[in-house]
Amino acid sequence: MKRHSSLDTLSLALLATVSFEAVGQNAVAPAGDPAVPAEQFWNWHVQNTDIFQYKPAFPAAYSAQNSLAPNSEIKNTESVDIMLGARLWRGAEVHADALVWQGFGLGETLGVENFPSGEAYRVGTYEPNINLCRFFIRQTFGFGGEQESIGDDGQHLASKVDISRLTVTVGKMSAKDIFDNNTYANDPRTQFMAWGLAADEAWDYPADSLGYQTGIALELNQPKWTYRYGFYQVPKYSNGLAQDENYLKAWSMVTEVERRWALGSHPGAVRGLAYLEQAHEGSYADVVKNPALSIQQTRAYRNKYGFGLNAEQEVCTNLGVFTRLGWSDGRNEAWAFADVDCSLSGGFSIKGAFWGRPDDTFAAAAAFSGLSSVHQRFFEAGGTGILAGDGRLNYAWEKSMETYYDFQIIRGVHATTDLQFIADPSFNLDRGPIYVISARLHLSF
Repeated sequence: MKRHSSLDTLSLALLATVSFEAVGQNAVAPAGDPAVPAEQFWNWHVQNTDIFQYKPAFPAAYSAQNSLAPNSEIKNTESVDIMLGARLWRGAEVHADALVWQGFGLGETLGVENFPSGEAYRVGTYEPNINLCRFFIRQTFGFGGEQESIGDDGQHLASKVDISRLTVTVGKMSAKDIFDNNTYANDPRTQFMAWGLAADEAWDYPADSLGYQTGIALELNQPKWTYRYGFYQVPKYSNGLAQDENYLKAWSMVTEVERRWALGSHPGAVRGLAYLEQAHEGSYADVVKNPALSIQQTRAYRNKYGFGLNAEQEVCTNLGVFTRLGWSDGRNEAWAFADVDCSLSGGFSIKGAFWGRPDDTFAAAAAFSGLSSVHQRFFEAGGTGILAGDGRLNYAWEKSMETYYDFQIIRGVHATTDLQFIADPSFNLDRGPIYVISARLHLSF
């Protein structure tokens, strides 16, 4: 397996400095008058994530263009984010995130819908590549009343804000930064690694091959609920990097309502999501009717819509559970994320305070993914999608399980061991099951 010194050297440098506090992260304006909230002027953060994955050989009756190779395989990915934030004026922040990445997913990131690494992109690279993945301005308008604190992180400056507020974010970002968040299953760099546990796979969320897109998002926050709306651009080609510049015809809208509560002292939340997308997509029905056509030959500006539900509940201190459900109409070509039309996932997360390791986490979850009937017939006829396409199909829901243990080495440095089991990969009874063993090193400061 080929590795390159540039990212490795940076990883060692991060490890050497991670225990030191980043200068500027605590550059907060003195409050003076206690009624005036302190505001952080600027900050910077760096993260580095290295993931190694091993897949033993598995049985497969046949393989094709988008199949995961049945032989044993080892792959790795590395990423570094350098994040800068600055306050422009009262309530306004600008943030930039330069992403450096390298490596490939198992099977070149093909053949499994709940793909085992959220750090594996379809645009793998042997040499380190760099992308300005985020560059956005956030303006917060407070409505007065009770306040709450916003913590210092890679996408926020520390400040106090009105609980009743409107937040507007404009620029390049991940739609997942704002929508479909979950306390226990949200970030493949620190939590579950699989795609379908970090997001609702039935939501064809607007993104390029790296997971980012330009757009605008509005969030209206109240003490017990938040309403969100986003309007984003979409790729020119399925799961591509280039943006479709026909902006009046190519777009994606998403809306979400979040309701929060507490059972005793234990917080919980539910989020309902709906989306409508228009892109230059192919029609599964047209290909099924005329198998001589490719999906590319049927492309026209078409709509796709779907719904999602996302819930979480702290059961007791240091123990939480979560679930996601998703559905899309499944008529037209998957465009940005995965080939999934219906999804269900759920699991639990336990903090290590139970065994004297408060910064450790043990978690386990399961995910199920399925297709619409016309989408199923498309793959049976030999079609290919973003991740799936075995040449033919003996249909079944894809079923997977993941469990991990994340332990803190020192402050800012975590290592993770992870095991995944995948049955009927890419909805195919004739392939698998697959086991994936992973190790992850994550540094952040």
